[in-house]
Amino acid sequence: MFIAMCLSRRMLQRNLETGIAQRVYGLYSDGWRNETIVAGGTAAAADEHGLPLRSGARTRRNRESMTRRRKLGVGIVAGILLLGALAFANRETILLKVVGYAVQQRVPVGPQQPVVWSTGADPQERAANERPPNIVLILADDLGWNDLTFDGGGVADGSVPTPHIDSLAAAGVSFTNGYAANATCAPSRAALMTGRYPTRFGFEFTPTPPGMMQLARLQQWLGHDTGRLREPILAENVESVAYENMGVPASETTLAELLAAQGYHTVHIGKWHLGRTNGMAPQDQGFAESLLMASGLYLPEDHPDVVNSKQDFDPIDRFLWAAMRFAVSFNGGMAFEPDRYLTDYFTDQAVEVIDANKDRPFFLYLAHWAPHTPLQALRADYDALSHIDNHRLRVYAAMIRSLDRGVGRVVEALERNGLEDDTLGLFTSDNGGAPYVGLRDVNHPYRGWKLTLFECCIHVPFFAKWPVRIPAATVIRSPVQHFDLFATAAAAAGAPLPPDREIDGVDLLPFITGDADGVPHDALFWRSGASQTALVDGWKLNVSDPAETEHDRTWLFHVEQDPYEQRDLAAERPDKLAELQAALAAHNAAQAEPAWASALSVPVNIDKDQSLPDAPGDEYVYWSN
Repeated sequence: MFIAMCLSRRMLQRNLETGIAQRVYGLYSDGWRNETIVAGGTAAAADEHGLPLRSGARTRRNRESMTRRRKLGVGIVAGILLLGALAFANRETILLKVVGYAVQQRVPVGPQQPVVWSTGADPQERAANERPPNIVLILADDLGWNDLTFDGGGVADGSVPTPHIDSLAAAGVSFTNGYAANATCAPSRAALMTGRYPTRFGFEFTPTPPGMMQLARLQQWLGHDTGRLREPILAENVESVAYENMGVPASETTLAELLAAQGYHTVHIGKWHLGRTNGMAPQDQGFAESLLMASGLYLPEDHPDVVNSKQDFDPIDRFLWAAMRFAVSFNGGMAFEPDRYLTDYFTDQAVEVIDANKDRPFFLYLAHWAPHTPLQALRADYDALSHIDNHRLRVYAAMIRSLDRGVGRVVEALERNGLEDDTLGLFTSDNGGAPYVGLRDVNHPYRGWKLTLFECCIHVPFFAKWPVRIPAATVIRSPVQHFDLFATAAAAAGAPLPPDREIDGVDLLPFITGDADGVPHDALFWRSGASQTALVDGWKLNVSDPAETEHDRTWLFHVEQDPYEQRDLAAERPDKLAELQAALAAHNAAQAEPAWASALSVPVNIDKDQSLPDAPGDEYVYWSN
């Protein structure tokens, strides 16, 4: 019925012009004839009782009948056309309503309930000075390089300070060439948790919630004017895999499992995005306790304490508003509503975890959702930034303000419990800023956006703090990657790395303290279907090559001298281009096939955020997922 209603206006008009609709109701006749066959085969006009009619009465009766039926037919056709036109004009809204309703039926959300965290003493009964360090890993989501003020940047021309996040770099080490493992969230998280290239075990693409990828595939059919000059490339005959079944396989050894074996109490708070079934849920992957972000709203859309910003130019934003709920779940239980703004709620729970575990070594993985869309700010934070005129920017800045406040409260909880010196604190983002927030400066001065492998979205804030081991204000310029945090945390805890598999991460502590020579990595690689990158000895190869199309493109940059990727040297240095292509091919040969297939490859404008229309000369990459 929905598809029938969404026939194009042109088709409906053509149907009218050719008389199809009229013929359905017999409107091309002069009225339905009222005739009776009499003996001898002569047709004689008669009334409803079979009595002969006079010629005038018959004509009048026929006209009245014809008029009534014609009005009825015209009314029915007009009603159908009106419903069809309304459905066509609102086809995407109707689809989103259907998706939202389906999600709500699938994930019921109960009222707020308290979370009681486990507490206890060190199971190995070690004295405080003999215990390994606590480990706190804080992960932001879609945080742009220019969202923080530590390097002279900051939101709204630096007018929104981030002193608490900045303090981690000031009191510890900043890796100025710290890289995310991927340009989207889930593969980066997989690398953090396993210490390996996620493509080694088939985790190449980001799992998407039910309905989201279908909506992306329907954009062409819906005909929504996005201002894009290039269409997505849709994969054919893609085998469907349930969202819950896409993740890190149970055969992988996670950081939580490694640390639990060393006597750590392990806690996860926030986003997971690494699978829900078949041994892939947090509580099945080594976490003793897990407070899971079960959907994606920061507060209900109509809550009095929230300020919303909707990006109508972004189809995924429209999906999030339709499908997301305000919900968390604890240890795999039923979903329920938090009692406050999500970023503050996760922070409150992290503080409670620190208080509850002050007498035993713990690993806290605090995976914030902020500042990922949907853009929702706490009203108090929004009101504090009245100097920002742009509403969208002001909401985004308020979200950064809440994130920074949360980091400060975690640090304060460690200090209050006397744990600061005995804690290795790690902070990074899963990838860089996204084009779909419609803010041009989030990744300044780097080029590109999330969904590309240009520096913008894999070059991320990357800090570590451990007062008794890491000198304050240390700066490391050698390239490092997310999987190094796995190896670094394991080494700090005294946990041996799994001997039965290739671990790509390295312990960064010797490089921080100067006890190791050389660099952690001579080469790093990234792969997400059509988009692939190799970084070798200061040279960077970017490839966009969607299969069986004419849209392939290759860039070569000497990022050691050109960190903002302004001068493409692919034509000038064919020797270096061939060298990096060979290195990328060798790396790919050692990776596994994707555990689930890519559904489509989308064109991403490298130099414009999504609120701006494409121009014919713009450069772009195709990103597969």
